[in-house]
Amino acid sequence: MTAPPPSLPALGGTRSSYRERVADALRAALVAGELRTGEVYSAPTLAARFGVSATPVREAILDLAKEGLVDTVPNKGFRVTAVSEKQLDEYTHVRALIEIPTTARLASTADPAALAALRPVAEEIVTAAAAGDLIAYIEADLRFHLGLLALAGNEHLVEVVRDLRRRARLHGLTALAEQGRLQASAEEHLELLDALLARDEQSVHAVMTRHLSHVRGLWAAPDPATSG
Repeated sequence: MTAPPPSLPALGGTRSSYRERVADALRAALVAGELRTGEVYSAPTLAARFGVSATPVREAILDLAKEGLVDTVPNKGFRVTAVSEKQLDEYTHVRALIEIPTTARLASTADPAALAALRPVAEEIVTAAAAGDLIAYIEADLRFHLGLLALAGNEHLVEVVRDLRRRARLHGLTALAEQGRLQASAEEHLELLDALLARDEQSVHAVMTRHLSHVRGLWAAPDPATSG
């Protein structure tokens, strides 16, 4: 049976941007659990929700299929690829090995102006959390952390982390948002920036360690399709 559409943002902008924007929104919906494992979603239904034609949605689905994030279902749409708890633990472990030390080193190497330029993105995350907008939260969070990592000057590292973050499953975000508890996690991005600008590498390391621990802690929840 085709699943109902998730809560996704209506898109505007130029036609050439639709495919990329739809793909980004679908990735965020997948991470946040708006798109559930095992359920079939149709391109026309999602297209109506986005306010675009079905073509860019189908194209975006093909992009996600190439990334291994979804499986196409002939004549129906697509189904989110299952990810085991073990895989999620492994992804998070690799992210910690990369992101924590790399971000901590930025306390002594990053240009203060480049760090300050990320504050509006950190504030977007807080605003999205307060509004309970999980898609905007995930998208801004991705931009913030990849923007930080880019300051280390290693493009391959950024792409590795981008892929790992897209494969995350943060199904606990919905409950946190409903309980009004997501904003505290969001504000850690501002705390991290303040520590970086203060050149306090030890504090940066501590904040990043705490922040990433939420991935398999506060932000996590079993996927009904893969648990039990």
